[in-house]
Amino acid sequence: MRKIEREQNTVGIMINFYCGKKHKRKSSLCEECGALLKYARERLENCPYGEEKKSCKKCITPCYAPEKKKRIRRVMGYSGPRMIYHKPLEWITHLFK
Repeated sequence: MRKIEREQNTVGIMINFYCGKKHKRKSSLCEECGALLKYARERLENCPYGEEKKSCKKCITPCYAPEKKKRIRRVMGYSGPRMIYHKPLEWITHLFK
């Protein structure tokens, strides 16, 4: 799996977990989280660094709009620490790659 695909998968897991817990969604994302997931996947797919990219947090060329950046940080801040219990393999992969 390409690095970009792995990151898209990880952000999908985080957004799904966040929406399920915060917005009480069981089977599908709410409209807001669905739009955020689509946006994040597009940003990753069009990253100018491609497979050589660093984590978005360390990137010198941020590509997220300010409001979207706030929202994705909120999602990652909530989901990231909880992934160790719910998706440990994905958490380890995300942390070390």
